[in-house]
Amino acid sequence: MKVKKNEIVKQVTSSKLSVRNKIASIDELASIVRSIQNSGRTVIQAHGSFDLVHLGHVKHLEAAKKHADVLVVTLTADAYVNKGPNRPVFNEQLRAEMLGALEVVDYVAINHHLDAVPAITTIKPNFYAKGQDYINPEGDVTGKITQERDAIEGVGGSIVFTEEIMFSSTELLNRNFNLYEPHLRSHLDRLRENDGMEALTKMIDNIKDMKVLIVGDAIIDEYDYVIPMAKAPKENMIATRYQDREIFAGGVFASANHVASFCDNVEVITCLGGRDDYSEFLRDKLKPNVKLSTITRPDAPTTRKRRFLDPSYMRKLFEVYFMDDEPLTRGPETELNDLISSRIRDYDLVIANDFGHGMIGRSTVNLLTSKARFLAVNTQSNAANIGYNLVHKYPRADYVCIDAPEARLAVTDKISPIEEVIGKLLPQKIECSKFIVTHGKHGCMTHERGDIVHTIPAVTKTVVDTVGAGDAFLSVTSPLVASGAPLHQIGLIGNIIGALKVAIVGHQRSVEKVDVLKSIKALLK
Repeated sequence: MKVKKNEIVKQVTSSKLSVRNKIASIDELASIVRSIQNSGRTVIQAHGSFDLVHLGHVKHLEAAKKHADVLVVTLTADAYVNKGPNRPVFNEQLRAEMLGALEVVDYVAINHHLDAVPAITTIKPNFYAKGQDYINPEGDVTGKITQERDAIEGVGGSIVFTEEIMFSSTELLNRNFNLYEPHLRSHLDRLRENDGMEALTKMIDNIKDMKVLIVGDAIIDEYDYVIPMAKAPKENMIATRYQDREIFAGGVFASANHVASFCDNVEVITCLGGRDDYSEFLRDKLKPNVKLSTITRPDAPTTRKRRFLDPSYMRKLFEVYFMDDEPLTRGPETELNDLISSRIRDYDLVIANDFGHGMIGRSTVNLLTSKARFLAVNTQSNAANIGYNLVHKYPRADYVCIDAPEARLAVTDKISPIEEVIGKLLPQKIECSKFIVTHGKHGCMTHERGDIVHTIPAVTKTVVDTVGAGDAFLSVTSPLVASGAPLHQIGLIGNIIGALKVAIVGHQRSVEKVDVLKSIKALLK
């Protein structure tokens, strides 16, 4: 938008700007605000998602406008709306137009950041408006209100709290719009009737002090982004053009980062290669509350999975494994078992994150199953081990979490209903009382010995990248199961975690506790 500075005061005073001319970029808005302030007038900024503009928003904005001459509103871009799966309902342009249509709003800008802090520091308003529900910082699960207060005071302004009638866009959308399929709506309605939001939130808070040890394979996930061109004239292959590359700490490291947002004390025990070990890279990628303990496998690389993707739609074209998946020789195996033995009794929960790449052999399995206070197990099937890394390699576990194909492989049955696989056949293969089988777009199924199989519907159909979704599900649900929480409620939390993870490319970031809490609130409010 091109607005001459000497026309700013006249335009704002007349309140005749069209909706289109009210919408600016953050940088353009900063320039406009400077001109307004130079004319002796004051500016107040409001910020939010504004997914469904309602009476509460209007009252809040009207109250904010009373504190200054000009009201500017910044709204969160689609990519950063953290209101749970399938949100926002309305895209950023529609939301900007809805706000711009309000006479009380002078200017609107879309904020392409996780929070309002960059917008505040760029725009530099005189005041920053928040609703009365933010007066107590402890009530904000994101902790952003403190940062926003610091930001506005840092640019010489002050925060203003409005005290108007309050509504919730999330609650209005949940109760009056068909955002979810009928079976999911019914499931959420039952949870609401039984104070589900409070129960799930309490479950997550209860695992904060749990000590977690994760034993599993080290994996480097590499994404090479390439643009397919055409078939090579003289070869039977498709040529591609290289664009970019990302390298992630995958495998057991990604699992540790997920659970480290929920539990304060996490340790990883894994095996790195004697060459191409990536040790500095991996330590740098782990969260501060994750301790890394490693052994070295001589003359082998740290496992690296190099995937080639078409970035247009995040479609994976093919992958190359760099690995040595032979079982550990006696020396490294003894060193690994000694390391585990020295740690295992210090932890409330041990997670065997077993990718089947040679690290966890029979002696290590025996150690884990005999010494762990509470053992959670996942045995992953992948291109390198399909049919050979099955969950019943562990004679017992306290919690098993695998996907439906892995469950069928374990019981050698591809025909029976999945409910029979999890409720009858799988418990015959491994001594375990608690199972969750993830089932992609169908959600998950939970089974506890003596109980029926519960089907928990998925909470999203939007998938960007499935890599690591099962590991995220395993790592966060394991401490919840170990705490004794009801398995069918844990299943919904697991589905939320899966939904958040499949929206993330590779391991660009981990699933955070605050994201899960906000999603629970969004689904059950």
